[in-house]
Amino acid sequence: MYLELRHLRTIRAIHQAGGLARAADLMNMTQSALSHQVAGLEAQVGMELFVRRSKPMTLSAAGIRMLRAAERILPEITALEEEFRALQAGKTGRLHIAIQCHACFDWLFPVLELFRHAWPEVDVDIRAGLAFDSFPALLREEVDLVISSNPEPLPGITFNPLFDYHPMFIASAQNPLAEKSLIEAEDFRDQTLITYPVPRDKLDVFTELLTPAKIEPRAQRPVELTAVILMLVGSNRGVAVLPDWVLRDVKSNADYVTRALAPPPGKTDAITKRLFAATREEDASKPYIGHFLRLGRSEAVKLQRS
Repeated sequence: MYLELRHLRTIRAIHQAGGLARAADLMNMTQSALSHQVAGLEAQVGMELFVRRSKPMTLSAAGIRMLRAAERILPEITALEEEFRALQAGKTGRLHIAIQCHACFDWLFPVLELFRHAWPEVDVDIRAGLAFDSFPALLREEVDLVISSNPEPLPGITFNPLFDYHPMFIASAQNPLAEKSLIEAEDFRDQTLITYPVPRDKLDVFTELLTPAKIEPRAQRPVELTAVILMLVGSNRGVAVLPDWVLRDVKSNADYVTRALAPPPGKTDAITKRLFAATREEDASKPYIGHFLRLGRSEAVKLQRS
């Protein structure tokens, strides 16, 4: 037996109209063409689907079973068609995000809160477990956007710039380095450096300062949460290097000092990093992706000015 969606629509229309003539009008076809279609359908099924002796025309037992299938399947098809139309119009979709930047949650959550109100039909999720396997996951379509400050030249991926930031040194006001106006790589030799629990090649303090200078801190202590890092620094249990916008709330706190980092060896300019949102090339033009990027940039400006 071979059934098509038009067969299901036909049996539903005849049942709702109560006869061939009215159903043909509803389906915008001639009664003879509809009769021919019904005959072909009954030939496929191998039995009558209608009791033609009744007025109005009623379904046989086999017809009732097919009607149940039509009432189950056709609404799903209609919903799927609506989803595809919405996708074509850019009103719905998926935005699964991987983040290579632990500190970025303070910036990202306000962005997502604004985004969900503007795009309620877009499925948003944060895929934390893919943080450092994120670019291959992006190419495999397991995620749709990667937040990273370490762009890589990868075919098929576009790195959309979000904003620039400066990694800043933070220590307790009781730390001897509080007396310095500029922090150099050598200053970390006698310090416990508190960092996020990520590889060194993902930490600005190492990639931009310590590794080029071949300097090792006295100890390195990994900590998951920004709030806990700040608590430990305030207790003089170590020092940290965090993005400038993360430190906006502690700059006026007498328990802390924040200082600029010296330029890397061989350079004269202060360390500046750029945060990117990586997307697949074919997705960069989607309306909701573009709106997310605009929200990300504008929210970053608010954070850096606060």
